Amino acid sequence: MHKLSGIVKQVVLVIAISLYAICTHAQIIKNKPIHVIFDTDMATDYDDIGAITLLHYYADEGKANILATIASTKYPRVAAVLSVMNTYFKRPDLPIGVPTGAASADPDWQKWSDTLVAKYPHKIKSNDEAMDAVKLYRKVLAKQPDNSVTIITVGFYTNVANLLKSEADEYSPLSGQQLVDKKVVKMVSMAGKFPMGWEYNMDNDSLASKYVFTHFTKPIIFSGFEIGEKIHTGIPLIHNKKIINDPVKDVFRISIPQAKEDVNGRMSWDETVVYVAINGTAPYYKLVPGKVKLNANGSDSWSETGNQYYLLAVKPPSEMEAIINNILMYHPTK
Repeated sequence: MHKLSGIVKQVVLVIAISLYAICTHAQIIKNKPIHVIFDTDMATDYDDIGAITLLHYYADEGKANILATIASTKYPRVAAVLSVMNTYFKRPDLPIGVPTGAASADPDWQKWSDTLVAKYPHKIKSNDEAMDAVKLYRKVLAKQPDNSVTIITVGFYTNVANLLKSEADEYSPLSGQQLVDKKVVKMVSMAGKFPMGWEYNMDNDSLASKYVFTHFTKPIIFSGFEIGEKIHTGIPLIHNKKIINDPVKDVFRISIPQAKEDVNGRMSWDETVVYVAINGTAPYYKLVPGKVKLNANGSDSWSETGNQYYLLAVKPPSEMEAIINNILMYHPTK
């Protein structure tokens, strides 16, 4: 009996994965853009700049519809940096959110954000001009069709946890938990190290991470540390002399020389999340089903039963590296 139950569970998981892959592929085939809320710890690392570049590129390609860009950190220039990037990619009116409660405020130690804010136009000058992160989540989600929104997190789970805990307000009579259950189709995250290990995004606000992993009922796909660690990008961009007055190039140009580990390019954790959220996993990755557990020491481990998934690479990292490097050199024209 126990063996039969185990087989049934495995079959159900296989079917669930297949259905998810089919639905994602079908959505792309029909040219329906993926509706995205982008949640980022912009400034703590600069692969977020690469990630938002990919997202705007796919929006220009008609594959993504960016609903909001939200920070999970309160670093003083984070709203202005998001405004710079949205303005550069010709979406200056995209909503921007910043946490107003307790949240990380880690700065960019390479000081690239100073250059972006000083050099490029942007409408939002300070975090005070941005909307509260949870309020923005609720406002955006309330207007979307059921089961239509993909949340991309390339930072901490602070906002998502606070969203799940939120109560009815002027935007929706639903609680945050009900709103997420009704409107969100999945979340794709850069977090964790699999099948076990320690990773910064997951541990930084560990209480928020634990709450999300317990209460987020829709599928979560993790692109772990081990995925982006092997993908190095930015070198072709900074050596391309034809690209000038480009904030993406400026960030990589300023930051890469400051760390020995970046001699071959910056590790591309966040970019892989955007790629998978918009394009699906095939042919570069497959999904390993289960559920993450955050341990007392901040590390994570994996169980085999659940509706969460981590990416397992099935193609050489160099192939994804080439894709990302190419998109980083994209110049907005639309």
